[in-house]
Amino acid sequence: MMPLRIGVDAREILGDSTGVGRYLGELLRRWTTRSDARSRRFVLYAPGLIPLPFPEGTVEHRIIQARGLGSIFGSGRGTWWEQTSLRHAVRREPLDVFFAPAYTAPLGVPVPLAVTIHDVSFFAHPEWFRPREGMRRRWLTARAAAAASVIFTDSEFSRAEIETHLGADRSRIRVIPPGVTPRHSIPGRREPRAPLVLYAGSIFNRRRLPQLIAAFAAATADMREARLVIVGDDRTWPPQDLRAVAEELGVASRVDLLSYVDDSALARLYARAAVFAFLSEYEGFGLTPLEALAAGVPVLVLDTPVAREVYGGAVSYVDRGDEAGTVSVIRTLLTQPEAGRSTLARAPEVLGRYSWDRAAVETLAALERIATGTR
Repeated sequence: MMPLRIGVDAREILGDSTGVGRYLGELLRRWTTRSDARSRRFVLYAPGLIPLPFPEGTVEHRIIQARGLGSIFGSGRGTWWEQTSLRHAVRREPLDVFFAPAYTAPLGVPVPLAVTIHDVSFFAHPEWFRPREGMRRRWLTARAAAAASVIFTDSEFSRAEIETHLGADRSRIRVIPPGVTPRHSIPGRREPRAPLVLYAGSIFNRRRLPQLIAAFAAATADMREARLVIVGDDRTWPPQDLRAVAEELGVASRVDLLSYVDDSALARLYARAAVFAFLSEYEGFGLTPLEALAAGVPVLVLDTPVAREVYGGAVSYVDRGDEAGTVSVIRTLLTQPEAGRSTLARAPEVLGRYSWDRAAVETLAALERIATGTR
């Protein structure tokens, strides 16, 4: 029997691995180390050389075929590359199914399509996106969803949003939550918790970083040793100047803005932080608070339906607009380390819901069903 050939849009694993890149990487790592791995071939497409973590000659290396595709016109890895270079390559390749892990896919591919739509914030809140970008995202995501045999998403909240905003039939939407990748600091070294408030994740307006800086400033007015570390690339629209916010509040010297840190540096931050704050008002899932819980950091989030679904009773909640409550929780967790124990005690039960192994098995099974027409 010929191996099943699964095409994958792999551009998100190029460069710094965050978000979707981490999601795809975790799935591929498990798909290529299964006992039945030889029964499949994964054809990875990206606008450049794809760094494979497997030595030549290994089973994993043999079942992955990397296609580094230059853009037909110019350079780039965005919509133009997707709808020209990638589309033409997929149409030429003898594939059985194509997997697009990041919202959109090349249109008009001649094989069954699966797409992961992690959230639909660009439909629910178009004001958070540049007009042209928002229009592009809505148009392409709607068409990818309409063409897909199966739509993967991360939460029941996102499934309902996809049904509402894209009109997708519920029977085509599969909720498969991601796993949690524990972050570990240097083995054998335990750093003491510091008066450190941490945020990690891309910076969007919906994540309310100016409000977090203001709450930090108020909560630590008499704690000059306290610091706020914000890790993530700035994708805000309308643009937010977080450095200016910190300067206006008099805490610029105690706020660190880092666009990216590698895994070991992020692990050290999790190991030292006393509070992880994630005041997002809209998410499809929200992975970094779970990473913080896995590292034993008390977590503060905004009280939203998806947060209740994902984090349960393992975090502290504040309402949107409750500035005094946000200040109070941050200060309490910084000054009374025992205050976070009750929520952290529930973390193992919550974290037990999320498994990359399970996500990989369920996602691959769905891909095989649509490839073979057995769904």
